This record gives sequence, structure tokens and C-alpha cells, in this order.
Amino acid sequence: MYKIAYIPLDERPCNYSFPNLLWDKGTGSSSHGEVNLVRPDLSLMGNKKVQGNTEKIWEWLYEESVDSDGLILSLDTLLYGGIIPSRLHHLTLDDCRSALARLSRIKEINPDVKIYAFNLIMRCPKYSSSDEEPDYYADWGSEIFQYGKLHHLISSNLASEEDHKQYENLKQQLPQEIVDDYLSRRKINVEVNKIVLEYVNNGLIDFLIIPQDDSAPYGWTAIDQQEVRGAIASHNLELDVYMYPGADEVGCTLLARMINSFKGKRPLVYPVFSSTQGPSVTPLYEDRPLMETLKYQILAAGGLITSNRAEADFALFVNSPVEPMMEAAYQDNLSTKYQVNRNLIDFVEQLDFTMNERGIPCVVGDVAFANGSDLALLKLMKRKNLLFKLAGYAGWNTSSNTLGTCIAQGMLHNIYGSTQTHTNFLALRYVEDAGYCSYVRKNVTNTILHELGYDYFLVDGKNGRVSEIVQEQLNVFIKENLIDEDNEILIKECYMPWSRMFEVGLEVEHIPRGKQNGAGSLSL
Repeated sequence: MYKIAYIPLDERPCNYSFPNLLWDKGTGSSSHGEVNLVRPDLSLMGNKKVQGNTEKIWEWLYEESVDSDGLILSLDTLLYGGIIPSRLHHLTLDDCRSALARLSRIKEINPDVKIYAFNLIMRCPKYSSSDEEPDYYADWGSEIFQYGKLHHLISSNLASEEDHKQYENLKQQLPQEIVDDYLSRRKINVEVNKIVLEYVNNGLIDFLIIPQDDSAPYGWTAIDQQEVRGAIASHNLELDVYMYPGADEVGCTLLARMINSFKGKRPLVYPVFSSTQGPSVTPLYEDRPLMETLKYQILAAGGLITSNRAEADFALFVNSPVEPMMEAAYQDNLSTKYQVNRNLIDFVEQLDFTMNERGIPCVVGDVAFANGSDLALLKLMKRKNLLFKLAGYAGWNTSSNTLGTCIAQGMLHNIYGSTQTHTNFLALRYVEDAGYCSYVRKNVTNTILHELGYDYFLVDGKNGRVSEIVQEQLNVFIKENLIDEDNEILIKECYMPWSRMFEVGLEVEHIPRGKQNGAGSLSL
């Protein structure tokens, strides 16, 4: 048995629960009990802007490290108490350095434990909202982003005369105390990443990912990325530290990498795209072409790309975007470019042929839209009876969130096959990514919230009337779009983790027709 201790990035299901829902519990396979993935109690993990109990989490980590084979550590949680607190904290660099020094004790406790860690580059959203940022971001968020973008363009000698004028105007508009607070926190977070590189260099951390949460080609995040990349190169750590867009999927990615490492596997992945243009499109909220991120996502999970379909351990079918990329909520009014610059019919026929004629497992990374699945693709896959034959599927949030999740599922399917655990996670992805993200979220927000006196950023708690309405509408979506004569899906729990509409928490079970209810049920 392999024991892996996991410190999540925060308490939301995508970070706290997805890795636990991915690994194989042995239901329907001979690998029963092979992996024991443990995590801190949810009560220690904080609540959105309320930081987790870092002291208790460190204590838990030391206790679990004694007999663990591997650790997957969110350093943002160990330092700041979670992803949102990492954008709000008032720690000094010395505070952070002292906290990081506690990592050394782990190898004293267990010299042989393998440590994979991740620590974000702080994001800089384009919009003005304090939902996940400091309070002043509600008034100045857009200006802070634009100020950073213009600063980057000017420092790179790429700015126009108009850019220079806008930059000077923003310097006059933005309150200096806000700029100082924001940039000083960014500076500390960058310096923390540089300190962490020393732990990789001395062998305490075996592998590190530095994800870029909601990045862009120019701005404060890109500037920080350049500085950290220089530090990686100066330590000669390019093969030990990866930096690419992403965040909430990294726990799944590192779990797949660790299990591949324990099993001595290096899976080969054959990519297929739904559009010729797709690999070169820079997805929304990211800073580079899709293909460049895809390479990192496969590498980070422990695999390699192959150009030979016949030698692939699985094929990765990427339902890719076209320029300009759209949000999933608006796909009912597709642009002409989305209609003619990709070919879903060929994509699905190739998918069907690869799985059923060539016998190659297939994963679908549905990144045609941001923040949700492509409902037209879902329809075609259902018609071909492919939904529960896939080796992995995802279509949520950013392109990197989706790719990291489905690639990790494909890696574990490559080891354990199509267990009940696997099909439950497929069902969860279809209900959440397609049902909620692409349909129900928009419908409830536009037609119901206002009548109830709520809005997108604040509903009536985790288990209020809104969650009941969401579950009701998801059940209708399941009936109309997902189940067939061979498959049923049961929602066992539905809640709103951060009392807002952006994400949903679900406990979902896939029930093959003829099987008794309750087999293989999972809890978030």
C-alpha cells in the first residue's frame, strides 16, 4: 500500500475532494487498498477569506509524515491558510521564511518520503470585484490590472504613445496606499517562490509546480513569472520545477504523477484536436497557446506526448477553442467562427473509432469554452454511447483546470481501469461541468436569484433554498441529457461551498442499469 498525505489548496471540492474522488478504492478491481490518500479534517481548512488553521495543519502533517510514502503539499495553505488568504495576508518575508523552514523537519521524521509541492504566482484579475481579492479591488481592480499591463509593456519597450499617457493617468488616479499594499504582497509572494526553489535545490522537495492562477500575457502576474523563471534558471532547476497556467487542478495532477512514479510508469499520450486553429489559441485567463500548456500538463502528470497513436497508452481528445474564445454560458448563440473553424462531427467519429475499433482508451478535454462544457459535444457523445466508456472527461473553469483534471483521471484509468470510482467521477464531471456550469448556473442566476433577494456572489448559505433549486434543475438536466437505457445518475448531495453561484458541491453516483443503488457511492 502507498500512503500519500495531501494538503489541499483550499476547502472547495475541486481542491479538497477531487483527488480523493479520483484515486482507486479498489471497487471492482484487484487493487483494493493500494493507495491510502489522507488529508486534514475539513474543519482545519478555513472558509474562503477566513484562513485555515495553519498551526493545526502543520501538526497534522508531521503526524502523517511518519509513515507516508509521499506528500502532496500546497505551500499556499501551509503559509497563508489557503488560496484566497494568500492574496490577503500581512505576513512579512521573515514570517514566511520561518514557516517554510518547518519543511526540514519532515525529512528528519521520514528521510525517504517523496515530497511534491506547489505554490502559486498570485493572480491579477482584469475586473473590479472584492469577492476573492482585497476589499479595495471592488473599486480599483480593473485599474490595478491595467496599470500592471501598461507597466509591463513600457518596461518591455512595447508601449505606444497612448499607452504612456494612460499609464501616467493611472498613476495619478490610483491611491498610493493601495498600490503599495498590493505590490508589497506580490513581492513577498515572489520572494517566497524563490526561497522554495532552495528547498528543491537541496533535495528536500522532489518536484515543484508553480501554477499561474488566471494569468495573462502582460501584467503583474507575467512580470512575477519572469522573475521566478530567472531564479529557476539560475538554480538549474528547469527539469524539477514547472511553471504554467493553472491552480485548482494541481492536486489531481500531482497525485497522478506520484502514483505513476510509485508504479514505474511513464504513459504516452496521443493528442487529437477538434479544430486546426485550436492548438495555437491562447485560452481565456491564460498567457500562452493551448498546445504549450498541454505539453506541461501531460509532463506534470508523469506522461509524455507521442505522435504515434498506435503506441499511445491513451488518446487525449481536446475539444479546442477558436479565436475569440467564448464563455460556456453563451454557447447557445455561437459565432460563425465557432461553427466553421472546428469540426465536432469528425472529432466524435474519430473518438468512437479510436475507442471501439482500435481499442485505445480515450480522454476528452473539453476546453472549447471557458467555465463549462460544450453541450453540442455532450449530445454527440451521448448519441454514440461514449459517455461512460471514456478514460476521463472534464470541461470546467479554465482550460488548465480542465486539462489537468481529465489527464489525471486518464493516468489513473491507465493503472486501475474502469472501476466504480472512475465512472462515479465521470458522472460528477458531466453533472457539474455540463449541467451546472454550462446551463443551470446561468439559468438560476438570471431567472430566480433576484426574486429570492440574492445575487451571483451571495446566496442563502451552503444548504439553502438556492441549493435545492440547483439540485432540482440538475436532475432535469440529467434526465434530458445524460441517462440512457444503460446508465443512471443519482445526486446524493448538492450544496454551495462558498455561498455563491460560481461553484457547486456535489456527491454523485453512477448506477449501471440493473445494479443495486449504493454500490460504489462516494462522499465529498
